[in-house]
Amino acid sequence: MNGQNHDKDSTSQHDVEGVDSTATTLLGSPASAVVGTATTSIDYAAGEYTRHRQDDKKEHDLEYDTSEDEDGFTGEGEHLLAGDITATIDTNITHSANVDDLDPQPPSQPKADSKSNPVSWSSLPQKRQLAILTLSRLSEPLASTSLQSYIFYQLKTFHAPGASPPTDATVATQAGILAAAFTGAQMCTAVLWGRAADSERMGRKKVILVGLLGTSIGVLGFGFSSSFAQAVVWRAIGGALNGNIGVMRTMISEIVREKRFQSRAFLLLPMTFNVGVIIGPLLGGLLADPVGSYPWLFGKEYGGWLRMWPYALPSVVCAAFLSFSALGVILGLEETLEGLQGKPDYGLRFSSWVARTFGWSKRRSQEYQSLAAHEHAVQDFEMSAPHHSRQPSAIKKQKLPLSRIWTPNVVLTLLAHGCLAAHVGCFNNLWFVFLSTPRYTARSKNNDGDSTTIHLPKGYTPHAPFTFTGGLALPPPSIGTALAILGVIGISMQLLLYPRVSWRLGTVRSYRYSLLLFPISYTLAPYLAVIPSSSPAPHPASGGWIWTAITFLLLIQVTARTFSLPATAILVNNSCPHPSVLGTVHGIAQTVSSAARTVGPVLVGWGYGRGLEKGVVGAAWWGLAIWAVLGVVVGRWVREGSGHEIFLEGEVEEGKG
Repeated sequence: MNGQNHDKDSTSQHDVEGVDSTATTLLGSPASAVVGTATTSIDYAAGEYTRHRQDDKKEHDLEYDTSEDEDGFTGEGEHLLAGDITATIDTNITHSANVDDLDPQPPSQPKADSKSNPVSWSSLPQKRQLAILTLSRLSEPLASTSLQSYIFYQLKTFHAPGASPPTDATVATQAGILAAAFTGAQMCTAVLWGRAADSERMGRKKVILVGLLGTSIGVLGFGFSSSFAQAVVWRAIGGALNGNIGVMRTMISEIVREKRFQSRAFLLLPMTFNVGVIIGPLLGGLLADPVGSYPWLFGKEYGGWLRMWPYALPSVVCAAFLSFSALGVILGLEETLEGLQGKPDYGLRFSSWVARTFGWSKRRSQEYQSLAAHEHAVQDFEMSAPHHSRQPSAIKKQKLPLSRIWTPNVVLTLLAHGCLAAHVGCFNNLWFVFLSTPRYTARSKNNDGDSTTIHLPKGYTPHAPFTFTGGLALPPPSIGTALAILGVIGISMQLLLYPRVSWRLGTVRSYRYSLLLFPISYTLAPYLAVIPSSSPAPHPASGGWIWTAITFLLLIQVTARTFSLPATAILVNNSCPHPSVLGTVHGIAQTVSSAARTVGPVLVGWGYGRGLEKGVVGAAWWGLAIWAVLGVVVGRWVREGSGHEIFLEGEVEEGKG
């Protein structure tokens, strides 16, 4: 028992990559503790190991991690097991077949630090499945970001015939409500979709499919809305049917199980989002109000549906892309929920039949299936118990009760996740409203019927450093360009900078350092209104100084997001107390995120509108900076978990065995 207790304690100090606590206890025991039953256990494990290693001799080494950062979090380094455990293996499993496959290394030849060999994109496993997930993820930001380039102007059209358009303050508030309609509905259903994704009646694939089709319905309805109430309803429908981000993160964690691949794998979703941020706003800006933007193409006599619904065309294009992504999920995505693996999938069967009929990639498909099977076989060994009488089916079906999910690490991680989601969501909503807001001019008409000038309080006089007002008055194409800069900087950093820096700093450090940049970007944002422009107000701001300042501000903002968003996804994933509730934890995280992105934009939109009425455009921005500072404080309490901190009854007994 003393040896066993020593084994259990050692697992909390060392991280065996890709191996659970049972395998860690077995491999990490000193020779003095490996007696009696342990000898039989090693015999069994060696036989299993030899059998699974025949497909790929170099798949796994017997390694453990002894490095920790200054905060006590497990580091990235890997070292070979040597000394006592090598002697134990040599002594106790010499009668196993093909023992040389274990490839033990002498103590004098340690493996080079893994930090000197970062994981590359080409080394990611299951590339085809990851590609389908990224395509599905791309379709959603296309729909959400395309409308940001024209929503300010679409909201201006929501008024009764002959009535005045809504004021800028009203539009700012309405924009926040629209954002809250989507995320609020998502908040109410995210946990349900997470539970459905963990259920064998639905599974991961069906939930993602419903999310894509539901979002396409909501996008189409929003594009053809003729009133603010209709727009709110359709945005809510789209949000209620979409629980995809949490399920996608769950599938990535199940497709890419090794921790050394996770930093890049979890980067795929935010990187894909940035691709959508590049394409979506440009798409929306170019296609919004095509009759008014391209009169030479339609002519004055045109009276078709594009004139009746001037902002519907971008929604139609985005809905088509969402439908195409849904088709890709049906035909190519494999279910990762353990209970549904091996069951008939008619979409995959149909695509396989088409491939066989036309002779497309038959060999590659077979090789892919073989690789998947081999990886599953290796995983079976890693998760196997050291007993011949093991009954995996009885253990795999155990599920952690919902009441036991709320460990301290889960609660703190979700709190930090909510803080981050709140101010990032507020920035996304406030940024395009600020870019669309008319510029300040002392000759403002103060007429609610004139949407080209800012509305000032009586006797208003601007004075530095805080009392100034106005936006940049950019038209939809220019707003699309400004939003696309956000995506261009983001994807460049994610490809070139993030992997190297994150590899060296680790998940927690890069997360904490990146949080410090958010308050800076929020504090500086409103000062874009006073940057010298080559065109006088009330004309749209333009010129080199304006675009240089926009790019500099977005560089700070995107740097913070590039490191914080993938890190928080990994932290949420690894805070999960038991693998059986992974989808549920991601669903809860999406609920927390949606709640924050529901309340935040409404409050910030209201605050921005009140700030315009008082002549202080920066009021909402500086309030956002204060909230980001609170997020920095909360981030100091977050730690990276193991993803399996609670062991159910059978698993505890195995670990003790």
